[in-house]
Amino acid sequence: MHSRAANADSRLSFWRRVREFAVPQSMIERATARRRVGDWGGACAAARVDADISLRAVANQHGRELAARLRADLRHLAPDLLRWHLPRVAPDGLLRPGLTLSLIRYDPEQPDGNAVHLVARTAPAWADAGQRISLGLWDRSRRGSGPRSHPDQRFRLDLHRHLFDARRTAELRARSGAGRSSAAAPPAGVPDTVEAGCATDRWPAEAALLLAADGRASGAVVVRLGARRRLVLDVTASADGGRSPVARVSTREGGTGLPVLPDAATWVLPDLALLRAGLVEPDRLHPLVTAALVPERPVPERPVPPGSAASYPAAAPRLVSCRGAHHRIGLVDGVLATFDHSPAEIRREELLASLTGTPLPCLRAIDEAHRQPECLPDVRARLDHGDTAGALATVEALLGPDALLRDGALRDELETAAQRRITHALFRAGLIGAERGPTADAPRRSGPRRRRTRHATSG
Repeated sequence: MHSRAANADSRLSFWRRVREFAVPQSMIERATARRRVGDWGGACAAARVDADISLRAVANQHGRELAARLRADLRHLAPDLLRWHLPRVAPDGLLRPGLTLSLIRYDPEQPDGNAVHLVARTAPAWADAGQRISLGLWDRSRRGSGPRSHPDQRFRLDLHRHLFDARRTAELRARSGAGRSSAAAPPAGVPDTVEAGCATDRWPAEAALLLAADGRASGAVVVRLGARRRLVLDVTASADGGRSPVARVSTREGGTGLPVLPDAATWVLPDLALLRAGLVEPDRLHPLVTAALVPERPVPERPVPPGSAASYPAAAPRLVSCRGAHHRIGLVDGVLATFDHSPAEIRREELLASLTGTPLPCLRAIDEAHRQPECLPDVRARLDHGDTAGALATVEALLGPDALLRDGALRDELETAAQRRITHALFRAGLIGAERGPTADAPRRSGPRRRRTRHATSG
């Protein structure tokens, strides 16, 4: 019992930190503002989502009807909400690398029944700088473009459009179980060792939806709880037409070939878990999530002027114990400096320090802020999650916008982040890596080349 509580606390701490850095409030506000005016491209840009989609090319290849449906779906896409609900990996909560997830399935009227999927892709781990997501289309004819292009059945989201479609987020309350006054009983046979964060009471209904997508009213579904742990869920339609499916969990081995319950249906919704634990205020959630999970709470309007920088509080002057007195250091003319030493004294002390002398405590504090500041873990976390603007704003609030970084851990982190962003750009262009990047040119025809014959002239 204690281990279950510890695991639950660990998951809550994990999601609380991920929410702080992976989907900052400034991103939510910008993406929401662009989406509300119908600018789906601007919303994607605000959420660091690359839309590798040409609606004209879609119309030419799949018809105008599918292109119109795709355009409508993109206009109602909440890319920041999609980013929050994509699968992540411990310990830092970064996006699970190298995934292709099905978001929406389109079934065009074609003899071969070849479905077209709107998919979200994450870069491989070695090229995931910026934690950017790309949107694209996938169908069976594109199977040869690499293994990572195939939609992952464990992380499919086409059955969970309420997690990213603004038209369907009202379903969050029912699909997450937030609307019930008390938790429903889990399916029979669920072992006590199942983690507390599992949405066991929702498994039967979600498994029935999964089976219905395949045209079945009953059957077996695999629940994947870890790298080596599987449960088999046997679902039977009830007498009321399947509205209340009956399920029983078995611990039998196997399950190969059975449909896999999507990860989004296996675990409790992170926002709901954080709300129940009192670790997040409703106002800090995505406005669409707040409206669904806490409908009685009005969602405040927080407009963000276009092009304005993210709001990060400037660092207040710090007190340093220096020569028996408390001195202040803070921003002066755009750089971190001391308030209580004259320029001549500072120059003299810097000269003595260059000659292996001991600098003033005020100068040591300024140097430490440049090389190893207290906010370094937060800056590193923002860079890891792709919030470069937030990381730079934090550094500028501490050191000033005109500061020149000195050698040290802070400068190393910023330079490494810049190099990794270059690697990601090369990957997207298809210039490095084993697979073609999302923006790489289409491969040339693989058929035989037409040889040019040089005509000899007699003379």
